[in-house]
Amino acid sequence: MANDCIFCKIIKGEIPSNKVYEDEFTYAFLDLTNDGLGHVLVIPKKHCVNVLDCDSQTLAYVMDTVKLISNHLVDNCGFDGVNILNASGAGAEQSVFHLHFHILPRKKDDGFKTFPQLPENPMSKEDVLKLFRIER
Repeated sequence: MANDCIFCKIIKGEIPSNKVYEDEFTYAFLDLTNDGLGHVLVIPKKHCVNVLDCDSQTLAYVMDTVKLISNHLVDNCGFDGVNILNASGAGAEQSVFHLHFHILPRKKDDGFKTFPQLPENPMSKEDVLKLFRIER
């Protein structure tokens, strides 16, 4: 755990939180800003900065918890779906540098828009594919 990390302090109980779920590897709580009905954050108990530096096992534990909570919101809490959001790196607008996923419960026609309006891609799809393709 990182001593100056707000999420590590929440896990250690140094900062109060509204815990939704906890297991050996993960912790989930209502977002501190209290925006959006049921905005939940899921974090690993192991300090990882983001997806880019997280080991596969820890990421798997986090995603299992994201799925568990998402299913609960739809199956038991009356929501129609969820948005799952993550920002990895300052360039992606990450503001707390401890891996976390936002779960936003959704109802059909709730008027809430989460997908950004992206600018037109200046490259051809073929050039993007050449740049992005990973061969194993």
